[in-house]
Amino acid sequence: MAQTHQKILSLPNRPFWYEESLERPALSGLVDADIAIVGAGYTGLWTAYYLLKRYPSLRVVILERQRVGFGASGRNGGWASAIFPISLSRVAQMYSHSAALSLQRAMNDTVDEIGRVLAEENIDADYVKSGFLSLARTKPQLERVAAAVESSTRFGLPEQWQAIGAADAADKVGADNVLGGLYTPHCALVHPGKLVRGLAHVVEKMGATIYEQSPVISIAQGHVQTANGAVQAETIVRATEAFTCQQQDQRRSVIPLYSLVLATEPLSAEQQRATRLEQRMAFNDMRHLRIYGQMTASGRLIFGGRGAPYHFGSRITDKDDLVDGVHTKIYDTLLELFPQLDELSITHRWGGALGVSRDWCPTVSFDPAKRIGWAGNYVGDGVATSNLAGRILSNLIFNHDEEINRLPLVNHHSPIWEPEPFRWLGINSGLFAAGLSDFEERLTNKPSRAAHLLEKLTGAH
Repeated sequence: MAQTHQKILSLPNRPFWYEESLERPALSGLVDADIAIVGAGYTGLWTAYYLLKRYPSLRVVILERQRVGFGASGRNGGWASAIFPISLSRVAQMYSHSAALSLQRAMNDTVDEIGRVLAEENIDADYVKSGFLSLARTKPQLERVAAAVESSTRFGLPEQWQAIGAADAADKVGADNVLGGLYTPHCALVHPGKLVRGLAHVVEKMGATIYEQSPVISIAQGHVQTANGAVQAETIVRATEAFTCQQQDQRRSVIPLYSLVLATEPLSAEQQRATRLEQRMAFNDMRHLRIYGQMTASGRLIFGGRGAPYHFGSRITDKDDLVDGVHTKIYDTLLELFPQLDELSITHRWGGALGVSRDWCPTVSFDPAKRIGWAGNYVGDGVATSNLAGRILSNLIFNHDEEINRLPLVNHHSPIWEPEPFRWLGINSGLFAAGLSDFEERLTNKPSRAAHLLEKLTGAH
């Protein structure tokens, strides 16, 4: 085990999804546009796509500080899921029961919308809609399965989640010590890199211009300033997710939390059958400190999780993508689920920051007076939510009325985060409490009281 850990720790910071490609030019000088979008990740690209689909003559300019998909869009675990970061009951408290129901239905539809667009635009992103299974591997986790189904049914969504028994769950994902599971069909798997790069190529063919290596210094009404140029545009969209905290006027609107990931060498056909991973289903188990996995179309196991610390002052640097202790714990957890894969080599490790607002609720907002829009704070559930955000933003920008414009995340205003050092203390205490809750449940074989309190405080699943 120690030798394997050392091999993992010798790996560079390189997402499996990354692919070398020709760099686009940086912005130089002054450019005029109808729409300027800051950020060439999913949110910015989906917004550009839906704008140009409806109004092909628009002059759309997209500015990216690094390269297309450099942030969370090119580093995530590849789940296009209908999961919303906060519970529907919390959404109902904040807005209404009917609003929460509408939100869940819109999220379900979004999973299919992504597949529809990929097929229509011939983007090969290895999309497969096989659903999502959360395994119950302890008695407290099994109790949470029953509670989740009962809660969803009582809320008015009896078909959203399904409790399945040990045999059926193990037949879907052949992990160790499976007692049951919680299944939903509303989840697809994608290759995040192929998705973001394919979407970028499509919007360029539709007429958008993407400038890379063009860090934005300031955003103001009608004007975006970069290091070596500027864009004048009637409408501006900020699609910077976790990196939003690096803008002077947004330092406490969002914080970056890190998620870390490993990729294995391709599994043999026998290994895939033994683990049932050849079915390509999104999976995790119901522990409190989140993990996630998928099998790629090429037969590799992608496995990641949370637990990396929040850095003082919302720091985001390349070195923060790698946390040796967390990467090795993720590997140990992978073997805990699939001990038969102990000889499998890890070929990639990486990490990335995701955006979290103070109430854990994403937003899609537009200021019609300044004509500035923004979306994000997806808390790691942005692969699908960003598509919904792009559709809503395109509607709000041109006042095109649709039901999705009235969803509770539209023009949602989250409170700001506390100043340091209270922010650092609170967030890292929460991460510690999630890990402690899992330890408590292993020790007592009873549901964690600490986890119950944490869920009440954050509203998160």
